[in-house]
Amino acid sequence: MGCLQSIACKPRIKRENIVVYDVSATIDHCPTVIEENSPIVLRYKTPYFMASARIVMPPIPRNEAWMVGWIQACTQMEFYNSYGDLGMSSWELPELREGLVKAISDSDGMSYPWYGNTTETVTLSGPTSKPSRFTVSMNDNFYPSVTWAVPVSESNVPLLTRIKRDQSFTTWLVALNMATQEKILLQTVKWRMKVDIAVDPSKPLGSRARLTGRVNQDQPKVLTHMEPIPPNALGKPNANDAQVLMWRPKRGPPLVVIPSK
Repeated sequence: MGCLQSIACKPRIKRENIVVYDVSATIDHCPTVIEENSPIVLRYKTPYFMASARIVMPPIPRNEAWMVGWIQACTQMEFYNSYGDLGMSSWELPELREGLVKAISDSDGMSYPWYGNTTETVTLSGPTSKPSRFTVSMNDNFYPSVTWAVPVSESNVPLLTRIKRDQSFTTWLVALNMATQEKILLQTVKWRMKVDIAVDPSKPLGSRARLTGRVNQDQPKVLTHMEPIPPNALGKPNANDAQVLMWRPKRGPPLVVIPSK
């Protein structure tokens, strides 16, 4: 009887008590931008993937804290830079490539398991007497550098002929009980970014590279079902720390250019 109207005795948070609406997941309708400003590297900037959702959380019981936000993992990666007949450099995630794991965390490296800790998450500490309304959002894109010259060579002669990248991600909207680590999955989004750049290294700097293939990216898919989060998507290492840069020559054994961290 004493529990009537008591915040401390409110029922625990359940999925059916959490309202998620205005879920949005898009990739900008613009092409990848190629930058040829440096005699050492080509840079390219892809359009942004953006996700956001508005959420209503029920009142939080006393002694409970919940975090709501976005978790992202890389599920597939091909990233090849070709140098004519000499070979190619390749950024690789060895455990993913070999099928040892289904996904690798794409956290910022500090906010595990979350993608980030600014607009990406909201923390709610009980007791709260009323529902909490808020928005969580995130964005992601690629902005790498690729050497004009063969990365294992002492020479600075431009020999880069092709950049090909195809990377897939799964992004989850999650409510996490910070004490028990109970996770309530609220939404699953899948998206993919492709880059295909042809390069003529004999041309002058500023006119070597051009986009090939489709200009715009496929739009993300907001799934109608929840996909479970693989364990490797929740902790170290993240994709940036796990990736390895390999040199794979047409002749001879492959070399590790940059090892994983």
